[in-house]
Amino acid sequence: MDPKLSTSPNLSGDNLGAADDVEDGAGPGPGEGPGAGPVPQGGGPGRIVLAATPIGNAGDATYRLIELLTTADIVAAEDTRRLHRLVQNLGVTVAGRIISYHEHNEAAKTGELLDQVRGGKTLVMVTDAGMPSVSDPGFRLVEGAVAAGLTVTAAPGPSAVLTALALSGLPTDRFCFEGFLPRKAGERSSRLADLDAERRTMIFFEAPHRLEPMLRALRERFGADRRAAVCRELTKTYEEVIRGTLRELLEWAESNEVRGEIAVVVGGAPEREPGKPEDHVADVNALIAQGIRLKEAVAAVADDAKVSKRELYSAVLAAR
Repeated sequence: MDPKLSTSPNLSGDNLGAADDVEDGAGPGPGEGPGAGPVPQGGGPGRIVLAATPIGNAGDATYRLIELLTTADIVAAEDTRRLHRLVQNLGVTVAGRIISYHEHNEAAKTGELLDQVRGGKTLVMVTDAGMPSVSDPGFRLVEGAVAAGLTVTAAPGPSAVLTALALSGLPTDRFCFEGFLPRKAGERSSRLADLDAERRTMIFFEAPHRLEPMLRALRERFGADRRAAVCRELTKTYEEVIRGTLRELLEWAESNEVRGEIAVVVGGAPEREPGKPEDHVADVNALIAQGIRLKEAVAAVADDAKVSKRELYSAVLAAR
């Protein structure tokens, strides 16, 4: 069976190209440490707005994003050149000060930005695509603002995570976002082992040149027949959603030169058959050998195996 491929054209807006980070604006300011104890939000007139930007199609920009870009006192951008390209496509002008704010200078610039908000400024945070702080810069800024009691809000918009989930054809009622898997094989294997029994649909990001080894690792851990989808260049001209089993998707990746931004959606683990209580006696005894009391070991195994605690307890005693 071949994986199902669907291609959706980008019917409006311009694609947003990638660019390298550049510095723009003032140098680093003094750092701010987290405060002690709970701090209520809204400690001053300034505010931080996390503003979602298009993930590929400029036509997805919201009216609120445009308003914020044209009225904010400060726009903190992951990549200032990417921001300039976006506002050109939107036909607007940023009136406030533009500051480069990315993973390499977050620690140095967070204090300065918080000082500006504390002084009454409206700061808009944007990243290259999607919602700031989700696999992107912004978390450190939010963390510092919350600790300082400053107002933080959001202007929601496009999301690669939710778009991939919606297009995957996999269950959407329960899901988890796992971001990028570790690059090293051992660390990646360990992370996937933690997800072995994950019942929810899982969403990952991956670079195109690492997609093949990632899919191979997913197949080895979750099995060749687990359903999944590779979502490439979402909302852009060459958008592709390839759906199939992990075996089929790996074969597709091995035979194609994959490019663009990638999201991988993987179905959750199937519900295990409960089996018979006596099938799990060895698991109980293994926990007892580790120093866990009989009653606690039975409760843990019964809960995991979905069998009766009373019947499992009786089976353990009968086997002695």
